[in-house]
Amino acid sequence: MDVENWSINNSSREVLRLSLAVPPNLAGDDPIPLARAGGEMTFLEHLEELRWTLVRSALAVTVGFVLAFIYKTILFEDVVLAARDPQFITYRWFCKLGEWIGMPDLCITELGFTLQNLPVSGQFMTHMSVAFVAGFILAFPYILWEIWRFIGPGLREKERKAVRGFVLSGSLLFLTGVLFGFYLLAPLTVQFFGTYQVSPSVANNFALESFIGIITQVTMWTGLIFEMPLIVLILTRIGILGPGVLRTHRKHSYVGILVIAAILTPPDVISQLIVAAPLILLYEGSILLSARAQKRMLQARGVVAAPASGKA
Repeated sequence: MDVENWSINNSSREVLRLSLAVPPNLAGDDPIPLARAGGEMTFLEHLEELRWTLVRSALAVTVGFVLAFIYKTILFEDVVLAARDPQFITYRWFCKLGEWIGMPDLCITELGFTLQNLPVSGQFMTHMSVAFVAGFILAFPYILWEIWRFIGPGLREKERKAVRGFVLSGSLLFLTGVLFGFYLLAPLTVQFFGTYQVSPSVANNFALESFIGIITQVTMWTGLIFEMPLIVLILTRIGILGPGVLRTHRKHSYVGILVIAAILTPPDVISQLIVAAPLILLYEGSILLSARAQKRMLQARGVVAAPASGKA
């Protein structure tokens, strides 16, 4: 059979379904056409569509990279290096919180470190890497839209309704995580390592790339961690994960969250709870979403009776 005339078969359709759909035996309606202009797309046409999806996503990141690279002063002075200033908004919030609850130790007046660049090309390479991270963050909502644009035509109508809002919810979760990491986790991490000393005779002179690495990695990974509810929802719909597993490992997850909070924050309970509480809420929210999705799947299968639509 000529590969160029090879139409997508049932197994290929199932691969597309597994990206964002309920299992096939839970949906009774016919799949919508996979082609965008009509008819079924061939295997090579799908590869071509995937290639252009990746190309457009890369172009979006490039545009964000160029903008971030051009506006160097704003990117570094007002964003990336802002956490080195004791007057950063997060430190001022902690000062007000310390005054309110009678814990003056929460007030951060001095960070106790300086930044220096050692490699000849260090500042240029740092500029490039930070601009790339900023470009990815700016382009993330568009990347999600491209993912949805690629997999959406392979879903049934019922499946499309079930994951409606994928781009908006995913973007909001990611940006919320980025803001949480930038305004809370990153400053507290910088403050902890900046004031930590094994001996008063050892000064903290941080390399520029090390400091920048903490800021960008904490911010980026926090944004991705905040995608957990969406990822759990998808894994639940394809039958890989369920609320029972999440509930079984709840205690272990809580311990892990508290350990991370203890490492990233100053040695006081208030700071640790401020960091740990949103992560715990995120985990509990993922359990609720997973349970709701599983209940709907069982109702579609007829295992669980659907709620009454009207009064008796």
